[in-house]
Amino acid sequence: MHERASAPSPIVKLGGSLLGAPTLRAALDACAAARALVVPGGGPFADAVRRAQSGFGFDDRAAHGMAILAMEQTAFALASLCPALPLSSEPDDVAGAVRDGHGGLWAPSRLALAADVPASWDVTSDSLALWLALRLGAERLVLVKSAPAPAEAGPRGWAEAGLVDPYFPTLAARFSGEIVCVEAAGLAAALRPARAAA
Repeated sequence: MHERASAPSPIVKLGGSLLGAPTLRAALDACAAARALVVPGGGPFADAVRRAQSGFGFDDRAAHGMAILAMEQTAFALASLCPALPLSSEPDDVAGAVRDGHGGLWAPSRLALAADVPASWDVTSDSLALWLALRLGAERLVLVKSAPAPAEAGPRGWAEAGLVDPYFPTLAARFSGEIVCVEAAGLAAALRPARAAA
């Protein structure tokens, strides 16, 4: 009997609004159980960048880089809360985390600072998660939000509702995989592999 190769990991974007929420630990546990690669939102660290830009007046390119570093800070915090999700930052490690199905936490600065996306607040961690999914040829991206997504809305409807950033639909048009948007309470079910029934 041949051992079955590991299936690719899904990519899960955990919204920064979940930091400090009572559902955060369960969401991390669900990601670890599913061996997902977690893309962290910037949360309060990105909020600090917005406030600093308003006060200091630096440009959007600087703010974009600082917001990516805010995501990196969140990644370190989440790794502390869930040691079962190891940090991955080097391109080969990140690609292997998805390809080989062992997942982890994306520390994004190594890759995302060089990403070919606009350096503006129209691009947030949602689009960077989708950019990573495109780069790695991922089959599935799950966005975890603190608010419900409009039924059957899709990426454009989510952007219009303010659930994802304005650039997200542009990238989504190039993605051949599945994109799902769920609340934290529905994450475990969303990560349940359909192949288990095969």
